[in-house]
Amino acid sequence: MRLLTSFLTAGILFGLIACKDQQHKETADTNQSGEENDWHVLFEGDNTHGWRGVGSDTFPAKGWKLENGLLSGTGEGGDIISAEQYGDLELEWEWKMLTPGGNSGVKYFVREYSTDGKKQWLGLEYQILDDENFSWMKDGRMKPGDFRTLAALYEIYPAGNKTARPVGQWNTSRIVAQGRHTEHWLNGQMVLQYERGSDDFREKVRQSKFAPYENFGEHDKGHILIQDHGSEMVFRNIRIRELSATTTHAGR
Repeated sequence: MRLLTSFLTAGILFGLIACKDQQHKETADTNQSGEENDWHVLFEGDNTHGWRGVGSDTFPAKGWKLENGLLSGTGEGGDIISAEQYGDLELEWEWKMLTPGGNSGVKYFVREYSTDGKKQWLGLEYQILDDENFSWMKDGRMKPGDFRTLAALYEIYPAGNKTARPVGQWNTSRIVAQGRHTEHWLNGQMVLQYERGSDDFREKVRQSKFAPYENFGEHDKGHILIQDHGSEMVFRNIRIRELSATTTHAGR
């Protein structure tokens, strides 16, 4: 009888544990699925809908190619920009540089500015660069780790403690902008964080070439821009999700 009671007790306990494990798994799966459903893929398949060339109503006819979700640029197509504007956001993408010493970038909170009759699309730029082989680095116009190197906020803040993969290999980048707080990530590491609109930010802008542009980088919303700077590039898995004041994300 004691042996039977022990077996029954063990069976009940095992059943309760298994039930709790299953409930935990279902909750985790639901949470993960809910979070994943927040993401919007910006380039899917061979469809460039929602993107156009800067200064054009259509996507460039040459220089950029989208095939099976891979966005390739030859350096001859010009910048491309999203039709949609985004506010608080998390933006992720993978990229590889094919040109030694190549230069590119992804801009966010992009707005159109008109000065002296000339229109420009300007925003905060996550710099993409082959630092080691870039011409300015070689001739001394740029120093390692300055605000023009990889993952920096171009012309404003440098990125630190970064590990880049060389030309021809995939890197992963991420931008998180929530309220004033903004982060740049590279290959799983946060390499820069700053506060948009802070006194320090405004002073850095005042000292930069962006000083003439009112409210530079401080708009509530703006376009996403992928820069063509004359280098061969490949992008994939470009996705975005809009954040709210209560949204959390990996790494925070």
